[in-house]
Amino acid sequence: MIFHQLKQLVYMPERFLYTRNRIICFVVIFFCGCNAKQATADKTTTESRSYYLNNSGNDNNDGSKSGPWKTIQQLNNVRLQPGDTVYFEAGQTFSGTIVIDSGNTGTSNKNIVITSSGIGHAIINGDSSTAMSVYKSTFISITGIEFNGLGRKKGNTKDGLVLNQCDNITLTDLRIHGFQKSGLLINACRNVEAKKILATENGFAGIYITGEWEKRNCSNIHLSYCTAENNPGDPTNYTNHSGNGILAGLCKNVLIEYCMATNNGWDMPRTGNGPVGIWCYEADSIIIQHCVSYKNKTSAGGADGGGFDIDGGVTNSVIQYCFSYENQGSGYGIFQYAGASKWTNNTIRYCISENDGSVSPAHAGVFIWNSSEDTSQFSNCFFYNNTVYNSKGAAISYEAKSKNAGFQFYNNIFVGKDSLILGRETNSVYLGNNWYSLADGFNAAGMKDFTKWANSNNKEKQHGHVVGFNFDPVFKKAGLADIILPVQLDSFINYQLPVSSLLRTNGLDLHKLFGIDNGGKAFNQNPAPVKGIGACF
Repeated sequence: MIFHQLKQLVYMPERFLYTRNRIICFVVIFFCGCNAKQATADKTTTESRSYYLNNSGNDNNDGSKSGPWKTIQQLNNVRLQPGDTVYFEAGQTFSGTIVIDSGNTGTSNKNIVITSSGIGHAIINGDSSTAMSVYKSTFISITGIEFNGLGRKKGNTKDGLVLNQCDNITLTDLRIHGFQKSGLLINACRNVEAKKILATENGFAGIYITGEWEKRNCSNIHLSYCTAENNPGDPTNYTNHSGNGILAGLCKNVLIEYCMATNNGWDMPRTGNGPVGIWCYEADSIIIQHCVSYKNKTSAGGADGGGFDIDGGVTNSVIQYCFSYENQGSGYGIFQYAGASKWTNNTIRYCISENDGSVSPAHAGVFIWNSSEDTSQFSNCFFYNNTVYNSKGAAISYEAKSKNAGFQFYNNIFVGKDSLILGRETNSVYLGNNWYSLADGFNAAGMKDFTKWANSNNKEKQHGHVVGFNFDPVFKKAGLADIILPVQLDSFINYQLPVSSLLRTNGLDLHKLFGIDNGGKAFNQNPAPVKGIGACF
């Protein structure tokens, strides 16, 4: 508007020149002032500094290394700039809640960093509340910190580290324990990298990724080398599950890899639907891979307590190269609950289940359940090249409500104690699988003749011929798993087939027959034979 007025004044009579000159002077002064302010602002944003906190410090200091602050409260009074780094003295405990909000944001090349100074981790004691809250902020890096709460039953009522509506956050080498809700809560965020997070002794979950119901606005989340151990349950939650290891819901584009979940869920204060080691619900494009989930539990009389789970409303997602063993619930849950969004186009491949489901209603390595009772809401599951070994129960269990459409089981090895399949199998396609009962050689719903079962149920048949198998796979060390870390998976050969085994070469060519890409890698990352049966070669 000012430039338009100046253009008009050029053509005005001389009596307006004085006014024009005053306006020109004003504009020059205005823009010079703006430039000066901008220069000051640019200088402020480009100059970064370090702040130090030490128990021997003083909040009247300047926060430098030689004059550190003492309390978190003083840090919260500062507006952090791009490139700033906050150092808490390692080995010391600082009480309170670190608060980072939209006024404290970094840039892509100048993150704001919160970390420890010295050897080890500084401890942020959240007491009965949250230890750190990051709200509507961007480009924040948090590394080498321990977050403590009073304990899920000793007075804490909150989550430990909360990221809420944030973008471009990096978390590395964090320990989070003693919070009643979740250790790490990632809510409605984008572009979050979380690596080497140890979440233990929390209530609802070790790590919880979530968003808003209709928006599914939590996206591009990457968890790696994280451990969720001994998160027993939320003592105040009597209406829903708690005690989960790692849970992702109301989100999309999430990668969970090289993570471990164990001994979670044992103190859920209710019966009913229960916790799972690593799982997802109401989510799209989730990948869970190279993970171990073992010895997870549920409450006495409760359900679930499994290793992995693709639950209600999940679409276009994959669990691959994972190992589940000795969970009270099934190793791999395939579930759809009433009221959930459509469950469709999900894959489980090159995974192993060992002795899962011995306590909860599953009683099997794989458990299928659909309480919506609508096949259109529970469709297109691709379960191939997996190995299920269960010396304590069945290989597959169908709950009474388990209607489905397009469930396809190809090139798997199913080994069970006696009966291989529990419940009323509904609509599933079985082709190219090997079945073996430890007690009977073969047993499916009381039928102990494999060929007769295949012909009478139209299973394992293609073009009029039986294409499945029924013989002992002769595993190296079945039932003796001792893996506790994902990095051990590549060298785990307990279920590797003998070199001369027919199961290496007599399965179905899934790509040729059904257009399914087998991924090229087996469970232990060796090349996957085109016609291999089972997970490990």
